[in-house]
Amino acid sequence: MRKIEHIGIAVKSLSTSNALFEKLLGVPAYKEEEVESEGVKTSFFMNGPNKIELLESTREDSPIAKFIQKKGEGIHHIAFDVANIYEEIERLKGEGFIILNEQPKLGADNKLVVFLHPKSTNGVLIELCQEAE
Repeated sequence: MRKIEHIGIAVKSLSTSNALFEKLLGVPAYKEEEVESEGVKTSFFMNGPNKIELLESTREDSPIAKFIQKKGEGIHHIAFDVANIYEEIERLKGEGFIILNEQPKLGADNKLVVFLHPKSTNGVLIELCQEAE
């Protein structure tokens, strides 16, 4: 793993949260997009070299909707940038981590993504990201 790629924050309202983070960070979101397959609308903010992703559910059965129902708004995941997502999946499986989706899928911000189950990471949802070719 090369660096923290971004921190994902689950929010009830993207427009309300975008306004809040724009005031907090002093910059507007540089990108908004919808990932229909995950039932989520996202926005991204830069803070120095760091990225923050805000995630709003677009349907009641999405992972973000379920997270907010259970835990409320807040940090949802930490994403790590990796050079080769397929090698990392195999390495981490060998280390005993539970992989939620063993085949990477296309996520927001043109990334291939895979998630590690929080049961195997001290309760923190971990996302691995690789730039999609």
